[in-house]
Amino acid sequence: MKYMPNSEKCPLPYSPFKSCTVPRPIGWLSSISPDGVENLAPYSQWQNLTFDPPMVMFAANQYPDGRRKDTVINAEKTGWFVWNMVTWDLKDAMNTSAMAVPYGESEISLAGLKTVKADLSDVPMVADSPCHFECKYISTHRLKGNSNVGTIDIVFAEVVKIHVKDEFITEEGKIDIMKARPIARMGYHDYTVVDNMFEMKIPKASPDEADGLEGRP
Repeated sequence: MKYMPNSEKCPLPYSPFKSCTVPRPIGWLSSISPDGVENLAPYSQWQNLTFDPPMVMFAANQYPDGRRKDTVINAEKTGWFVWNMVTWDLKDAMNTSAMAVPYGESEISLAGLKTVKADLSDVPMVADSPCHFECKYISTHRLKGNSNVGTIDIVFAEVVKIHVKDEFITEEGKIDIMKARPIARMGYHDYTVVDNMFEMKIPKASPDEADGLEGRP
């Protein structure tokens, strides 16, 4: 099977595009408007960009009527948002926060979540999440799609503060991913959970290369 998505009808009943680039990390992003309205929403088009300094990005599709997502607007107007790690225990709350609710209605309250305030801004952070990034807004790059919903805002930010709960740090100083059990986005309505892992080291990598890949300073 092969086809050109911009000029040919998909020969499958479901598009394979999102189901090929998997698993995708979830950008569970909290933000706040200039007038104090809190927002929480998951984005599956989220990724690290670089590490020196640490920078991230997320892409937010517009609504069918052309409105931009609250997370984008809040980041642009206040200069901040927070990434919260989504774990197996938080999956239902994350799914609830994906609902489209009227402006001013809190996804945080709807999902029954407790929050704590970020250190560098008034953005709320999901209290039960094991890891958080406090992200300082850099810029937005807009890409026009074939429709309103296909048009995206790509938001770039620098991670200026990282939070990791002590109980999720191993004795050797690594994140205990197996304890956290983060989930990731697949295609369709499917997700996956990190419940196994294996190690591979690049053959003949120099000590500096190996240290960099492992995350040593």
